[in-house]
This record gives sequence, C-alpha cells and structure tokens, in this order.
Amino acid sequence: MKERKNPFPTVDVIIESGDNGVVLIERKNPPYGWALPGGFVDTGETLEDAARREAREETGLDVRLRTQLHAYSGPQRDPRFHTITVVFAAEVSGGAPRAGDDAKGVKVFSEDKLPSPMAFDHGEILRDYFRWKREGFGVFATKR
Repeated sequence: MKERKNPFPTVDVIIESGDNGVVLIERKNPPYGWALPGGFVDTGETLEDAARREAREETGLDVRLRTQLHAYSGPQRDPRFHTITVVFAAEVSGGAPRAGDDAKGVKVFSEDKLPSPMAFDHGEILRDYFRWKREGFGVFATKR
C-alpha cells in the first residue's frame, strides 16, 4: 500500500480587540514574523476546541468564537510543510494579553498599522477579514 502524505490540519484565530484592532503574536520560532494565534489540531480535538486552546496558550486570552470564516489550503502557505487552516473570528471573554507558548510578543494592531513581516499567509487572511468586516461573507465566495 502506498504511503499517504496528507496536509496537517491547523486553526488560526482572529481575536477582535477594541476599535477594529486584532491581536497578533510575534513568533519566537521559525518562520519568524507576526502571526495570528493558532496552531495544529490535536488528535481527538475539534477545530473549535483547538482554536480556543491555541488562543489561550499563545496570548493568555480566553475567547468566544464568533464565526468560522474560511479555510486556506495553499500548499505553499507554510514553508515547513503543507497545512490547511480553518480561520475563526473571536472576541475576548477573559484573561489578560501575555505572550506564551511559541510567542515572544503579543500586541493589538489596527488594519492601517499591521506589522511587517507577517508569517505564513496571515497578511492575506487579515486582508480578507477586514474586507469581510466591510462587505460580508460574499468576499469568500470569489476565493480561488
């Protein structure tokens, strides 16, 4: 039987904060840059549980998931290996922001002041998110 190599399932969380701000982490491991809180889905874990866990581990924040936005599956989105991410929009339900797990920093950014460099395809994800905030879910119907 041929060995199967499947993409790894991941989640990313857009944590809404304040006046159109979003919480981002600065990665302390490669690939470096600013990123959405997120990571790999553990065996036996739902996407939603993984999103809440990753948000808490990386930012110290408890979140309430508002909606599942979109899945991103480009084979080159993670330089280490092929991943598929499901992105959630969330709001803070408790805790105080603090960098944890594989984050060396955590900060809130507005759409017009996003940091550089961004890790993975998170710049594209955030562009889609802010467009969704303005235009609604139709923005994802035209995705490739």
